[in-house]
Amino acid sequence: MSQFDNVSVVRAANIYFNGQVTSRAVIFQDGSRKTPGIMLPGEYEIHTDEKELMEIISGNLDVLLPDSEWRSIQGGESFEVPAESKFQLKVTAITDYCCSFVK
Repeated sequence: MSQFDNVSVVRAANIYFNGQVTSRAVIFQDGSRKTPGIMLPGEYEIHTDEKELMEIISGNLDVLLPDSEWRSIQGGESFEVPAESKFQLKVTAITDYCCSFVK
């Protein structure tokens, strides 16, 4: 999906890691939400309460998911993060992403 129609956007940005990772919340009519954003190069540990689908639109990163090994991800690829977990990222290039919260 390259465009979101009929949505609400939360005006305030989500800003993490001193501005290295940012996103905006997009809320759909059915109550589901996505957070498209940008990650600058760096290393991050992220905690999540909900299951997430991370779609990498452009850029490159390595991801370490729970009970897994490091994987390289490039633009056009995605990965799922289990609910109530943490994962690590090594972002190697400016990365455009979209996180979908899965119920």
